[in-house]
Amino acid sequence: MKEISINTIIDLVAKLCIDANCNLNKDLEEALVHSLESEDSQLGKHVLETLLKNAKLAREEQVPICQDTGMAVVFVDMGTELRICGGNLEEAINEGVRRGYKNGFLRGSVVRDPIDRINTDDNTPAVIHYTVTGGDKVRITVAPKGFGSENMSRVAMLTPADGLEGVKRFVVETVNIAGPNACPPLLVGVGIATSVETAALLSKKALMRPVGSTNPNERAAKLEKLLEDGINKIGLGPQGMSGNCSVMGVNIENTARHPSTIGIGVSTGCWSHRRGFIKFDRDFKHTITTHKTHKEAGL
Repeated sequence: MKEISINTIIDLVAKLCIDANCNLNKDLEEALVHSLESEDSQLGKHVLETLLKNAKLAREEQVPICQDTGMAVVFVDMGTELRICGGNLEEAINEGVRRGYKNGFLRGSVVRDPIDRINTDDNTPAVIHYTVTGGDKVRITVAPKGFGSENMSRVAMLTPADGLEGVKRFVVETVNIAGPNACPPLLVGVGIATSVETAALLSKKALMRPVGSTNPNERAAKLEKLLEDGINKIGLGPQGMSGNCSVMGVNIENTARHPSTIGIGVSTGCWSHRRGFIKFDRDFKHTITTHKTHKEAGL
């Protein structure tokens, strides 16, 4: 059975928190360039040029892309033939977040309790989701989720009679309600499932997919394209300044559902939707990626 030291996890999560906050993902940067080329509004073009300049400066100076350095959302995909040595995995992830935000001089936004609102001063605890897989591989995704966009996320339970049209209506309505508050152009994650929690979680997982990827289900892939084209016609534009580039993409994740309901979740990611990945290869050398495509990083 393969083993990973807790200290390795701590060090890598800390590094990834800093990297993800300072280096815009390459898929998003390429999507912004594409948006700039296709945007009709002169004001929209100016906004996109400014966003790209901001991303370039953040990468070169190694400073945060956005002053809201987010709340760390972490996805762990872990094989059953793998053992974490030297401590508790959840504690290690939180310690990595703690060190990353402290050492990287990133803003600590998290409050310890919704009532007393006392800041924890180190951006912990993180939001952590686990998936147990077969084999001896582990992949950790760290997404510093900005809350201008997070506040615009929505979940609903639709009736079977609402059908596909109800799903489309809800997604477009969510983006319309978000308006400029979520800092478009957006990456929109949609979860279609059977319950509140599965729809919400799938919508967040959808945001971890690269811009331009498609759902392997042919019908879902067509719906992704339909929603992307439809939302871009509403005229919201970059930063809500009007234009035809309101979203960079729509990613859908779906699963089985009970026939009596349709759970629908929509999570919005802002133009600087940050996420980074740690992957261990068969020799247990690790790869960290932020400013790389998934293909370049072997993901």
